Amino acid sequence: MSPRRSERPPVPERLPVPVVDAHTHLDACGAENATDVAVLLDRAESAGVDRVITVADDLASAHWAADASEWDDRVFAAVAVHPTRTKDFSDADKAALEALAVRPRVVAIGETGLDYYWDHSPPEAQHEAFRWHIDLAKRVGKPLMIHDREAHADILRVLGEEGAPETVVFHCFSGDLDFARACVAQGFVLSFAGPVTFKNSGALREAAAWVPVEQLLVETDAPFLTPHPYRGWKNEPYGAAYTIRGLAELRGVDVADLAGAVSATAERTFRLPSATSDLSPRAVLR
Repeated sequence: MSPRRSERPPVPERLPVPVVDAHTHLDACGAENATDVAVLLDRAESAGVDRVITVADDLASAHWAADASEWDDRVFAAVAVHPTRTKDFSDADKAALEALAVRPRVVAIGETGLDYYWDHSPPEAQHEAFRWHIDLAKRVGKPLMIHDREAHADILRVLGEEGAPETVVFHCFSGDLDFARACVAQGFVLSFAGPVTFKNSGALREAAAWVPVEQLLVETDAPFLTPHPYRGWKNEPYGAAYTIRGLAELRGVDVADLAGAVSATAERTFRLPSATSDLSPRAVLR
């Protein structure tokens, strides 16, 4: 991955309809406490990104994400151990994740899956951990959030062997149209990040133009994968506003219509309260 510039892109004009950032890492964006989280979410909300799911990649991050989801009602969490960190995935880690997974504002199990790009964890450890996370998602009845890097065929094979949970989300979808069709046919939800706005991502853009909106999400994966024209800069959740505009242009639809539909998909997928509901009061720490 190319080094990121230290500066952030400008906060874009507010979207006409708010959208959910379906996958971000608030801790990696620099947040340590409730005040930091509120600053990031205030900035995102000013661009029309009104809710986020902050995602763990190790056990410490999972504890932090679950706590952060209770500091601000615009934040929800996903917990798991990232496939590249599964080399020493212990029974104690599993017990801790099981406890976190049932917390009410933890809305997904992830990110989990397979990563054949990095060699930080052997494939055998990744496969074992992936199967365990699949089982956890089914036991707690929450969506499974997939990390898939150069492992398309094995991801689908393992999901087939284990039996996929009711809801499966492919975070930062990276496949082509054929892979998108295979995923959509199984009812999986595909989440697109900044690379879908890159002009050299032809196969990915073809897939994103085709995916039914009922199975389409938008994410930042912040602080990574900043959308065009700020590729390589430091990303934040407000960057989802750039991506949804790029997707609307790619699909030839109105950005307000797409943002509304994508947020509805996020609410349905992760069982989030409606943006217009009063189900949870604003966090007093804002």
